[in-house]
Amino acid sequence: MCGICGIVTEDTPPDLDLLRSMMSLLGHRGPDGSGYFRDRSAALGHTRLAIIDTAGGAQPLCNEDGTLWISFNGEIFNYLELAEELRARGHRFATASDTEVIVHAWEEWGPDCFSRFNGQWAVALWDRTAERLILSRDRLGVRPLYYTRVGQSLLFASEIKALFAHPTVDRSFDNDGLRQTFTYWSTVAPRTPFRAVEQLEPGHYAVLDRKGFRKAPYWQASFPARHQEPSQELAENTTELRERIVEATRLRFLRSDVPVGAYLSGGLDSAVTAAVIAEYTEAPLATFSLRFDDEEFDEGGYQDLMSTRLGTKHQEVVVRPSDIVDVFPEVVRHTEAPIVRAGPAPLFLLSKLVSDNGYKVVVTGEGADEVLAGYDIFREARVRSFWARDADSTVRQRALDLLYPWMQRSPTKAPAFARSFFGRNLDPTDPAMSHRPRWEATSAIEVLMSPDMRAVMSASTTDDVIGRMPPESRDWDPLTRAQWLEMTTLLAGYILSSQGDRMLMANSVEGRFPFLDRNVVDFANALPAHHKLFGLEEKYLLKRAFADVIPDEILHRPKQPYRAPDAASFFAGPAPDWFGDITSERSIADAGVFDHARVSALFEKCTRSAGQRMSNTDNMRVSAVVSTQLAYFCLVAAPEWVRPQPHQLPPATVAVDLVTDADPTINEEFLA
Repeated sequence: MCGICGIVTEDTPPDLDLLRSMMSLLGHRGPDGSGYFRDRSAALGHTRLAIIDTAGGAQPLCNEDGTLWISFNGEIFNYLELAEELRARGHRFATASDTEVIVHAWEEWGPDCFSRFNGQWAVALWDRTAERLILSRDRLGVRPLYYTRVGQSLLFASEIKALFAHPTVDRSFDNDGLRQTFTYWSTVAPRTPFRAVEQLEPGHYAVLDRKGFRKAPYWQASFPARHQEPSQELAENTTELRERIVEATRLRFLRSDVPVGAYLSGGLDSAVTAAVIAEYTEAPLATFSLRFDDEEFDEGGYQDLMSTRLGTKHQEVVVRPSDIVDVFPEVVRHTEAPIVRAGPAPLFLLSKLVSDNGYKVVVTGEGADEVLAGYDIFREARVRSFWARDADSTVRQRALDLLYPWMQRSPTKAPAFARSFFGRNLDPTDPAMSHRPRWEATSAIEVLMSPDMRAVMSASTTDDVIGRMPPESRDWDPLTRAQWLEMTTLLAGYILSSQGDRMLMANSVEGRFPFLDRNVVDFANALPAHHKLFGLEEKYLLKRAFADVIPDEILHRPKQPYRAPDAASFFAGPAPDWFGDITSERSIADAGVFDHARVSALFEKCTRSAGQRMSNTDNMRVSAVVSTQLAYFCLVAAPEWVRPQPHQLPPATVAVDLVTDADPTINEEFLA
């Protein structure tokens, strides 16, 4: 994993000092090396986390004649097979890296190359001959890629803070971006929380040349029409799913020139990936787990059970509410966005544990819930659909009792509230019926907002997401429509970003996600809905596929999603100095998002209870306020005490400047 950035200009050569400043703000993504390329129209920067071809593979890297340059963040897991095919077509390679495969693949296939890649990537290619920039992002948005325009220039980078290295980039919050965050938990590409910054959509590539800037998809999530799935055979699908997950996990564990560890959460998904590594490879396995001192959130018993069964070298970090408070400003510096949960903070501490133990790469179970229907939101939707067929039936209403058996403060323990909450918007023709309860619950943050922001929220709709659903989705099973919504909103914007890439790369750790393998996703999307959610049993096929390697205690435990102590952490003990600074009347007025009187009333309520028995709504409201105010101070106002600090980069391994060089040709020694 790495950090990439670049500048494309029209009239004057790109500013090399600006490029270096952008690179320095991405040093945490690539502490092992740095490099840059510049000609009269473009500059590419790179900070490297060396994982494949650690001795070679320095970037930016070029083709044989120096006419095509690349800066790349990610991994192409099928690079060996692609390299073999490209060599057979006459391409010559100077390195053993997956980066160079992308260069030659673009030369050979153009935009069609991206559909051939099985991996996770954000890539920038500069074609010197055509004066053309190509940007591309992986199918599901594992790796981030942002861009902005300044006059006639385009800047791009792995993180927003690098774009803000340019002094004239507008740092203002984007009201629609905030509205999306406080509805869907994150923005939806191409929107971001900042007015002047966009992100490239997952599954897309973009081209900038003399004809202008344009984007196109090379992949989109799709599902077969209901009851027209290619295979209805349970045994056949069970075997096929296992084979694909085993291969995806082996690729992500073995295709690395540095040791690879694995997360163990205590749940099914990470147990499967860790078990596959132990069963199908001969390498020793180190596992890492997150524990809490509050038993409501702790899953240590299941983690120990799986680690002991597999014989792993196991490490864990125990997180307390005070730890969440201590790291929260750093967490928001890396999320670069407001968050409605404190969940990223413990994951920041977990990746630090991985880094402190000398590992750069971990395999995790992210993506299984979206791809194989593991979330409670899918079970909720099935219950609500059952209820909607006879909304007056008290018998059907009792199906709500089957939800959230693991939650101490389950909404179903208050039947009247549960009926009211889940009984709204029971419209079977609504393509987003599955997600209405969550979106409405999150939008309750609106009550704390300033009058201007409340006007934005009240005037908003969810058409920006629903309108993107493909026309054929009307023929999909309701479950697959819900999966599409989850992949489009929560997965890319929150799970893989705020909780994923940002918390991992904050400590220079790469995450690898077998359940998001191209072959796993395509197969899972084509499965019959009842093979994923059988009645109310989530991830049914996955459990069947790996029943022989997963202990019964984990295989049959009630589904419990990752949760962490939330906003209660800020009221469980003395507040840190920064808390009062960012939530003062003046600070809230400066940010312009919230109303100070309403925020103060909420905080007083939480203080009286010392953060105990806070509702889900109040938890989200506090997290939203604190993180938004931190994001404002870190990235918008950016005083020195909270501003993202540049890193001292290692000496540039690649330093090619065709603007100042007396001889602008690329010497053969470098190309070799």
